[in-house]
Amino acid sequence: MNLRHNKRTVPQLNTTSTADISFILLVFFLIMTSMDTDKGLQRQLPPAENKAQEEVTDVTRTDLLSIALTADSRLTVDGKPMDVSRLRRSVTDFISRSSHPDRLVINLDVDRQASYDSYFNVQNEIVAAFNQLRDRYSLKHYGHEYAACTSEQREQVRRFYPQRITESYNGSEEGGRQ
Repeated sequence: MNLRHNKRTVPQLNTTSTADISFILLVFFLIMTSMDTDKGLQRQLPPAENKAQEEVTDVTRTDLLSIALTADSRLTVDGKPMDVSRLRRSVTDFISRSSHPDRLVINLDVDRQASYDSYFNVQNEIVAAFNQLRDRYSLKHYGHEYAACTSEQREQVRRFYPQRITESYNGSEEGGRQ
């Protein structure tokens, strides 16, 4: 008897497309993953073509709120010391008392040696005060918060409560902020 032993070969997988599939999955996950972004201050800068144009406004003492941040990060409002936690209420009261909130100006005078943290806390409180006032106005006139307003309604609210903030920096040029 003649038995033949057939050598059987083990089937192999074709792995040439594995690299392509891995690359596609990598790209997919990179696109679909949300990246953490640093948050900063949102400010609308004037258009570039209006560089030479300056807006001159006559401001009376009653239409001006002076906020100062010293080198050691102490806050004063109209020359009186204040804690940052009370700043939002102070700004809201200042704007609410006025019969013409569109004429008001907030002057922020910052020493260059003040810390970024205290500077951003002051900025955040000012912006929060405006957001609070805009929400109140929107609820009263449109029945919903400012965030839910249409673009026309938002423009009307911004005209009633514009953010007119001037900033000046004083102190030593050397060292910068901490």
